[in-house]
Amino acid sequence: MSQQPPDSRQLSSEQWSFLTQYFVGNNYRFRENIIIPKNLGPVQIKSNEEKMVEAFFESCPFKSFMSCVMGYGLGAAIGLFSSSVGPTATNVEQQTARQVFQDMKSTTLSYAKNFAVIGMIFSAVECSIETMRGKSDWRNGTYAGGVTGGLIGLRAGVKAGVLGAAGFAAFSTAIDYYMHSRF
Repeated sequence: MSQQPPDSRQLSSEQWSFLTQYFVGNNYRFRENIIIPKNLGPVQIKSNEEKMVEAFFESCPFKSFMSCVMGYGLGAAIGLFSSSVGPTATNVEQQTARQVFQDMKSTTLSYAKNFAVIGMIFSAVECSIETMRGKSDWRNGTYAGGVTGGLIGLRAGVKAGVLGAAGFAAFSTAIDYYMHSRF
């Protein structure tokens, strides 16, 4: 037993047709003949597994881990080069091959560890900032550089932390500008 409001009226079939057309849409299919250029390749819809793998590779922990590993490798290469160019021992004539290799090992590992930590911190901070802002632009790298430089410099004091933040932010901005303007 439904009661209709007193001012309601019956709709004609044309009015029902107009309302259904308005709310549902027309019966024409505009997207029936979509032409996709062959140079773009076939269109494939990603499966749920592919989406999960893609989400894993784009996650902040994975990016931070990979930055740590790549930073370790780059730091090891730079440390090996710097230890071979300038030995730290003062008495070079009396040095044995074993001492040279131990010195090279300590320098290489020191550089590798430092680069790994810097890479991991920068990547984690940048990814977190990008996630929080919801944008991917040059400011993320600048902010991440400031935070990373500040954290690294803070070990030597507040003044060093401020200078480290400013320097690392400027360096990050310059590298980001160079990479985006070049490619």
